[in-house]
Amino acid sequence: MTDLKGLILSGGKGTRLRPITHTSAKQLVPVANKPVLFYGIEAMADAGVTEIGIIIAPETGPEIEAAAGDGSRFGVEISYIVQDEPLGLAHAVLTAEPFLGESPFVMYLGDNLLQGGISDLVAAFREHSPDALILLTPVPDPENFGVAELAPPDSSSPGDVGRVVRLIEKPTEPATDLALVGVYMFTAQIHDAARAIEPSARGELEITDAIQHLVDGGKRVEPHIVRGWWKDTGRLDDMLEANRLILDNLTERVQGELIDSQVDGRVVIEPGARLERTTVRGPAIVGAGAQLRDCYIGPYTAIGESCRIANAEVEHSILLEGSSVCDLDGRMESSLLGRNVTVRRSDRQPRAYRFMVGDNSDISIL
Repeated sequence: MTDLKGLILSGGKGTRLRPITHTSAKQLVPVANKPVLFYGIEAMADAGVTEIGIIIAPETGPEIEAAAGDGSRFGVEISYIVQDEPLGLAHAVLTAEPFLGESPFVMYLGDNLLQGGISDLVAAFREHSPDALILLTPVPDPENFGVAELAPPDSSSPGDVGRVVRLIEKPTEPATDLALVGVYMFTAQIHDAARAIEPSARGELEITDAIQHLVDGGKRVEPHIVRGWWKDTGRLDDMLEANRLILDNLTERVQGELIDSQVDGRVVIEPGARLERTTVRGPAIVGAGAQLRDCYIGPYTAIGESCRIANAEVEHSILLEGSSVCDLDGRMESSLLGRNVTVRRSDRQPRAYRFMVGDNSDISIL
């Protein structure tokens, strides 16, 4: 098989993560202090995919280009492809056709996280050479995803899960709970399939329709059931859950300065961070240059670079670069703070806090 190229989709408006995404691309919101997009780039690099195209939107493209650069830091070569309007995943494929040419390719949604990366999947695609390979996972709410229906498995073939017979985008009455994960593998035949379909009721060229066109044309579309975790980080709760899952695999590393402080469990304290009279219970990460004083940091918390926390308790939260949390009598938990956000106590205080705050905000709690 010709060397695979990679296609990462990082357009879209990120409406489910507003107000964070009013001022930042959703793919650059960090999980465990690393932008979600970078996990996808690294997964491709680990799988041996070194020529990557990233689909960007006009509004957020420059920010993504500035963050990921030419790809050399990841050991890959990145090209940027502008999709003027978010008209569907199949439209993104057509937009990238000049970059992809006749090469088979891996398509990865830039706001998704997949446990274990994609190396095994790329190896299977190379070995079996199907016309397409789709990743599926059981979900509790299949009506919110593209859903696959499979034929009965071949009992004479161990491990066979059945061939793909039908794909439906966000069905009102799903026939199965098998949702398409945000990773696909295609040959160049997908371009003709994408040209052959019509826009859906929501005005988009759906990748499910393009894959269905392959199936209807007798092409071999293989399913692969994902047994590990997969997260679409487009919503607050999913972002926090992805943060938890990544932090669960931390390797303890303390490089900052601890003064009358203690860390318990899997904790990363990055260089330049300073902790005074502070307890950090892992898994948690404290970014470079952060200043923590007289506070408690609970499990599943990611504190970005140059954050400041004083006289406060924070747990199961994500704080982006430059944020400040001070003088809270209660505990802040399950929260996502944008860059340079200030959260502080006023004269009166509630006993519980939950925030989703956009960049450059200043909150006084009454």
